[in-house]
Amino acid sequence: MRRSVFVLAALLLVSPAAPSSVAGDTKPAPNIILLMGDDHGWEETGYNGHPHVQTPVLDEIAATGLRFDRFYAAHPSCSPTRASFLTGRHPNRMGTFAPGWSLRPEEITIAHVLGKAGYRCGHFGKWHVGPVKAASPTNPGAMGFHQWVSHDNFFELNPPLSRDGGPPEVFPGESSEVVVNEALRFIDTARQAGKPFFAVVWFGSPHEPYSGLPADLALYDDLPAKYTKPVRLTSNETGGQVTRPQGEVLRERYAEITAMDRAIGTLRKHLAAQGLRRDTLLFYCGDNGTSGDAALGVPHRGAKGQVYEGGTLVPGLVEWPARISQPRTTGVRASTSDLLPTLCVLAGEPLPNRPMDGSDLTALLDTDVAERPTPLYFWSYNTVRLARSKPEPWIDPELQKGTTPLVKLMGSKATRDFVNYRQPVLTEDDYLGPRAIIDGHFKLVIHEQQSGNVRRELFNLQTDPAEKDNLIGQQPAIAENLQSLLRDWQQSVLHSLTGADYQK
Repeated sequence: MRRSVFVLAALLLVSPAAPSSVAGDTKPAPNIILLMGDDHGWEETGYNGHPHVQTPVLDEIAATGLRFDRFYAAHPSCSPTRASFLTGRHPNRMGTFAPGWSLRPEEITIAHVLGKAGYRCGHFGKWHVGPVKAASPTNPGAMGFHQWVSHDNFFELNPPLSRDGGPPEVFPGESSEVVVNEALRFIDTARQAGKPFFAVVWFGSPHEPYSGLPADLALYDDLPAKYTKPVRLTSNETGGQVTRPQGEVLRERYAEITAMDRAIGTLRKHLAAQGLRRDTLLFYCGDNGTSGDAALGVPHRGAKGQVYEGGTLVPGLVEWPARISQPRTTGVRASTSDLLPTLCVLAGEPLPNRPMDGSDLTALLDTDVAERPTPLYFWSYNTVRLARSKPEPWIDPELQKGTTPLVKLMGSKATRDFVNYRQPVLTEDDYLGPRAIIDGHFKLVIHEQQSGNVRRELFNLQTDPAEKDNLIGQQPAIAENLQSLLRDWQQSVLHSLTGADYQK
């Protein structure tokens, strides 16, 4: 089996103009800001040719920095992708199978690594890999962040957030602006203390239910007449499901994206005003593809929750003027799992001593790399058997209860609780669930049911990015090789799922 982590380049030299040094190293360290939108799919940006949505700030970053045309969320839904983002590992390794499944306290995150390197670490916005309350063993503080102003899940205008694990308090204003302003306060404090900063800002937008400021809504007043089909989503009034014309929904969703884009602009302007922009690595991506209520069906197949391109392709942008002085676009496939290995190299820290699924992508900051040397894997774990077996909780359920309210009800509850379980004895059923592997230009998709029904699809993404033409009958040898690689990788993941990685 191929190694999960393939080092693309040796340690790189960081700009001598960077503001401070990491602990134990005489080389300057870049400040690091990682931004992520909620349900923001690849096509929902101006620079990717969307017919309606306005994202002038992201468009500018795409035109001046490093633009990934093939950046992937590691999973087609939010909590699992966030776990990959933090750990460099596929979420199934830690039992973060779906939205509302927490990660495990034993995981090592980017914040743990960068904190050790001397960074001041802060989290702002959506967390959704465990409760944010002080007692939670998976809150941002337990996962390595020194400060946090965060929510268990998603949020709208006037968001209720927890500061450093305290009781939720309402922060008046547009939600993206609110979390960026909190991040800016953190950045200024870290700078005054002479510390390099690591800020993670996870927006609540554009996840449904949607709401927007009047000026942002007015930009999209023409959409209700253009898109009339009914779609299902959450009602801001009741917290339950409601059916509405898609044009009304898109008007509100795009208003949220534009507001989020503007907040990113506020962040960039502040960095420039404080003399920090040149030596700060700024990254943006989405956490999964566009949600079904808003997906327009082009140019990719599928939507959030599916392992097709429409469920996993997201915007991917890097800006670091000191290092990326000329605009570049790359077709190399990368994912949220690559963040931790890449930042370990930048900080001069070793990788955690456990299986990794991400790759070091520092070479892409300087040169044109032709192709990713290792496959990308996707897997939506089938939790049905696990739920039926009544497994032992990994974490005390009381500690998994959320506190920050949200509009969308779960039953009658306006908060989210979390789960994570100890894995029962593994069986063949544990390999089930929609899954995919991309190696070079070829992608194999497998849908397999407990009844034994199997559907396999092979696509050449170079010639067929919309995944329309199944080549399984024409290229059986390629399909068999990819299926073998996928199976070997699943075996490694399931070994991790048992908790074996924590026993080293």
